[in-house]
Amino acid sequence: MIKITMFSSADKVKGQGVGSAYLELMQLLKTRATDRLEIKVNSFKPTSISHYHTIDPHYFITTFFRKRFGRRIGYVHFVPDTLKGSLHLPKFIEKILYWYVVVFYRRMDHLVVVNPSFIPELEKLGIAKENITYIPNFVAKKDFYPYSTEKIKQLKKTHELETDKFIVFGAGQVQERKGVFDFAKLAEEMPDVQFIWAGGFSFGKMTDGYEKYKKLMDQPPSNLKFVGIIDRKEMLDYYNLADVFLLPSYNELFPMCILEAFSSETPVLLRDLPLYRPVIDGYYQAAKDRDEMKGILRELQQNPKAYETLKNAAIQGNLAYSEERLTKVWCDFYQQQEGDSLWKEEINGR
Repeated sequence: MIKITMFSSADKVKGQGVGSAYLELMQLLKTRATDRLEIKVNSFKPTSISHYHTIDPHYFITTFFRKRFGRRIGYVHFVPDTLKGSLHLPKFIEKILYWYVVVFYRRMDHLVVVNPSFIPELEKLGIAKENITYIPNFVAKKDFYPYSTEKIKQLKKTHELETDKFIVFGAGQVQERKGVFDFAKLAEEMPDVQFIWAGGFSFGKMTDGYEKYKKLMDQPPSNLKFVGIIDRKEMLDYYNLADVFLLPSYNELFPMCILEAFSSETPVLLRDLPLYRPVIDGYYQAAKDRDEMKGILRELQQNPKAYETLKNAAIQGNLAYSEERLTKVWCDFYQQQEGDSLWKEEINGR
């Protein structure tokens, strides 16, 4: 039995993917790996492995007590460059934050990335490639799944949506890098289509571009609804209401919302970003800009064959990230890390 302590405050802020990824992993391990792993959360008792999901300063202090907290594993959901466009901070505070992120990652014995495109970025920060492992995100099928046609019809009535209206759904924090203005512009250009965005200001007025986005949310196009930060159950409703899930982000990591859409069997349209290709190539449609997004949405709205093809791609994407496979991946990883930890203790005469 491997003793693991999870250090995380990821679930304290609603509407962000890091929290969803943490909750999914905890649920997976606590339901499928209890015979192999003994897991505690934010405990300061002795452990074999400490797995850091967030970079809180009081967690950082524990990294200096190796005998008590064991092998240090860092979960990388972002690198300094990906923070740009998310928070609006004074320059000196921004520099301190970026420095702290790098120092935290360097304190780890091993890092897990949610996207392989992070690996070269971490190498530039002085972290050896052999100390980095890629393990993708995933979602539980019991939490995200397709509804029946009848249930979707009823749901549209509940939300006062026209039964035959084509619906485009987007999700994420309302901020610059998410491409929310492109989403709103598409709504203006496609008045016959219903657009819905779930998400808000998870970090309040610190959000980059807060004032202009607040104005947009207060006065959106008539066919665009901002439903705010909602819980995961409500997210499932909107994935099923939607004909297409659209994420027009300019800069991304490996968003949980994409996997949630796959699991709900909702076709996915994304901006054409290189970081998606290594992890979900073949399971979504890509568009280089807003005009191309508009053209693809029209094609999906008017061409049933094209729509079914993209829906089937989403279903295949969900199969690629099964809970069974990821359970084995994580258990094998922890076993290897515990082995490395014991070997190093032996070498150091501890």
